[in-house]
Amino acid sequence: MPRQKLTLFDLDNTLLTGDSDVLWCDFLIEQGILDRAEFSARNADMDARYKAGTVRVREFSEFYVGTLAGRSVDDWKPLRDEFLASEIIPRIPQAARELVRRHQDAGDLIAITTATNRFITELTARHLDVEHLIATDIEIIDGVVSGRTEGQLNMREGKVVRLHAWLASHGRTRSDFEITAYSDSINDLPLLLAVDLPIVVNPDEQLAQWALAGGHTVLNLR
Repeated sequence: MPRQKLTLFDLDNTLLTGDSDVLWCDFLIEQGILDRAEFSARNADMDARYKAGTVRVREFSEFYVGTLAGRSVDDWKPLRDEFLASEIIPRIPQAARELVRRHQDAGDLIAITTATNRFITELTARHLDVEHLIATDIEIIDGVVSGRTEGQLNMREGKVVRLHAWLASHGRTRSDFEITAYSDSINDLPLLLAVDLPIVVNPDEQLAQWALAGGHTVLNLR
């Protein structure tokens, strides 16, 4: 019997032209919520080390989740809505939308898997009509965001761990699926190595070299 097809999409710099975490910090700076002098340089440094594949996973995750600390979920709602409308939707290329739609029309099970936290990215997944989102989770206490992560971080090897946990939560296993994964980043190499069909999208230099050496498909969705 043929296995069901599961398609995994990275989000930032794959389906999105830009990085949600970086854009979120820039957005909060423009809103006067984060101090430009303090955060701009740190945001740029974190982004550069992520792209190089050298940033520590917990350092990366907690830096960006920390920007949410101290406000309630309800307090963040209008800002999240504005962020989606002004910063995210304009950066989703039509080619990316069409790619997602092709897999949906083919009947694939589809999930977005992203290192960016769920609080920022769940609206993006909803906008793309993707039901399943595997993302870094945040701690919320009495409706207020603590600024800390929760559980296994969904980055590098953590994406593979979270994939297996997500499948198990639906009563399925890796062997039930033929899995395709799309990503731009060398940070996602563990995930790409764990699937049947890795497809590289708008790759960083290291991932482009890996794709070339392995003869993998490379797409440009921009």
